[in-house]
Amino acid sequence: MDNAGQAGVPRHVAIIMDGNGRWAKARGMPRGFGHRKGVEAVREAVKSARHFGISYLTLYAFSSENWRRPADEVSDLMGLLKLFIKRDLAELHAADVRIRIIGERERLSGDILQLLLEAEETTKSNKGLVLVIAFNYGARDEIARACRRIAQDVAAGRIDPEDISAEMVNDRLDTAGIPDPDLIIRTSGEERLSNFLLWQAAYSELVFVPELWPDFDRSVFRNALDMFAARNRRFGGVESAEKAVGSP
Repeated sequence: MDNAGQAGVPRHVAIIMDGNGRWAKARGMPRGFGHRKGVEAVREAVKSARHFGISYLTLYAFSSENWRRPADEVSDLMGLLKLFIKRDLAELHAADVRIRIIGERERLSGDILQLLLEAEETTKSNKGLVLVIAFNYGARDEIARACRRIAQDVAAGRIDPEDISAEMVNDRLDTAGIPDPDLIIRTSGEERLSNFLLWQAAYSELVFVPELWPDFDRSVFRNALDMFAARNRRFGGVESAEKAVGSP
């Protein structure tokens, strides 16, 4: 394990995995080929996160907007998720990885939902890396669902509107109990969050890398972590005079 627990290593890294289709197109292959290579990059990212001593790794696997893609591509993505869980769950469990799923679940078919629940249940007691899979996830939808829960509590008289706080919203998000990401990485050179962890990203460092997701390997991950380590995180405060002049 590299740099585990040392200064500059983020506790929680979140990744927007972008560029599978363009990777495949550049090679004259269908988009599905890029998605299949992307699954290999997922495996490498999980291994790398464990190697670097990261505690939480969140992967943006399927957004709530991805349903707008062609039906055959959506079907292919669903099939890859099933394959990943069926093929990799035992290995992840043996490696003490805990799986958490975030996202809206009502639109998921029974077999997909059952696999996701099985992955969470099987690994719920593990103490190693927490692998958070954002599936059928959209940050605006997540925040709206949290607000609906608060509104229901207000209507039932369990909460006074004057007592509503940021912490109350946070506790009703899909990510309740998970620390906010220290670092968000997006591949493919695009520089936007695309409705990903909008609430949780308030003080995240953002790193955009040119590599397409299938090319995301340990060296690319390491470079992103190096960029993070060089950042000065003030969380709305100011840098001390001593640090500003380079004092140890």
